[in-house]
Amino acid sequence: MRRTAAAVAALVLAGTGLGVVAAGTATAAGTGATACPTGWGSGDKGGAAAGAVPLKTVRAGRHDCFDRLVFDVPGGGTLGYSVRYVDRLHQLASGDYIPVGGGAVLDVRVGAPAYDPASGTPAYPGRAGQPLPGVDVSGYSTFRDTRFSASFEGETQIGLGVRARLPFRVIQLPDQLVVDVAHTW
Repeated sequence: MRRTAAAVAALVLAGTGLGVVAAGTATAAGTGATACPTGWGSGDKGGAAAGAVPLKTVRAGRHDCFDRLVFDVPGGGTLGYSVRYVDRLHQLASGDYIPVGGGAVLDVRVGAPAYDPASGTPAYPGRAGQPLPGVDVSGYSTFRDTRFSASFEGETQIGLGVRARLPFRVIQLPDQLVVDVAHTW
């Protein structure tokens, strides 16, 4: 009889615990929590990078699951790119070190020069080693810093400082390249 009573008591306690877990799950689901995409990974991503249409603007945005950096190249079509984590950002051509704040650094290269290839005049006002003009990432969940590196032979290089080595994705859209970095794994 004692064994039966102990087994019944254990089942009651287990059932109570399951009820609490189920109620907690329902509450979390009822709060409107966003389901974030997974499977992006943190490995190198890229394709052909050189281009002939100049970079117009770079802008940043915040989303529930990720921070986003957008490169606008009107008339650029499908843009080539290379995005990868590096230990330190080294400038195209010169190899000079450019410090970038954050726990990890993404080396982002876009197939669009920051100058007009026909005239050589600047099309995007970035300056080597300086934050991206008009891009303020203070208060972002993942982004910590942005640095213009260089534009050389049809390719523009940007250093993107992030909180940690987190998964990212790259989306090619007509005349735009989008880099999303997740808030968590």
